[in-house]
Amino acid sequence: MSSPPVIGFTLDYETTATYSKLPWYALRENYMGSVSAQGALAIALPHEPAMAQQYLDLIDALVVTGGAFDVPPELYGAANVHKTVTTKERRTAFEQAILRGALERKKPILGICGGEQLLNVVLGGTLIQHIPDSVKNALEHEQKNPRTQAGHTVRIKEGTLLARITGKKEIAVNSAHHQAVATTGPGVVINAMAPDGVIEGIEYPGHPFCLGVEWHPEYHITSADTKIFKAFVSACRP
Repeated sequence: MSSPPVIGFTLDYETTATYSKLPWYALRENYMGSVSAQGALAIALPHEPAMAQQYLDLIDALVVTGGAFDVPPELYGAANVHKTVTTKERRTAFEQAILRGALERKKPILGICGGEQLLNVVLGGTLIQHIPDSVKNALEHEQKNPRTQAGHTVRIKEGTLLARITGKKEIAVNSAHHQAVATTGPGVVINAMAPDGVIEGIEYPGHPFCLGVEWHPEYHITSADTKIFKAFVSACRP
């Protein structure tokens, strides 16, 4: 019997004295549980940029998770920084390093929410720094109802990896972001859009499996979310 694929998850980093008086890492169980349910082995990746290559030696695939922070605008050439932008430089430095390594090594990649945004930046794209100030008649992308419920729908582009995975033209998703992809990097394909025109998903066909979604499929709002994790884990197997 073959060994289960090993999937690395990036962690969030906090300094608030809630869990501990000292800085601490965090990750919701449903992230790792989503791949464990598909027979994969999940491991946590501390923020050590200099060790990114060693971590890549240990894992078969990478999940870049979301969090309540933003990609530093200077990384995509923005001259100004919106007042709402908050950053976590060490986390971003590590995620950049391990993302680039995973792209070079052709390891399967799944970017979720902020992870999708960073993936786009690493691939040469730019971001909208604050949707309400940039998109006319924008939907409420930071939904007030629970994340276990849908916030809006997204339209899936025909012929994309996401369309093949979900088998759907439109799905309901949750929404917890104030930033989004502005312009895509070279070769990056938009695979999902919200009704207000906000980009909700990207993929990189030049890579065996490289998918980013703006919503949080680890909540499994619909069967399409579960299919994303199933396809991702399948891509990790020989």
